[in-house]
Amino acid sequence: MAKTQLNVRVDETTADTARRRAQQRGVSVNRYIEELVQQDAGESGRAFVEAAADFMRQYEGVFSEEFGSERGRTA
Repeated sequence: MAKTQLNVRVDETTADTARRRAQQRGVSVNRYIEELVQQDAGESGRAFVEAAADFMRQYEGVFSEEFGSERGRTA
């Protein structure tokens, strides 16, 4: 996957923390921040899937009434 440069400005305390945490993990600051963003995106995705599953549980009866109760049926 191609890499794109992203410049961000943070206060010195945040920068020091990022450097220290990256060093503790044995990765570059770039890699550390990339992993944090990927982790955050994954959590958002999981939250969406959980919310969708909860919605389907709550409204399963409505969908069954409207469309029938057969699951996994294709047209």
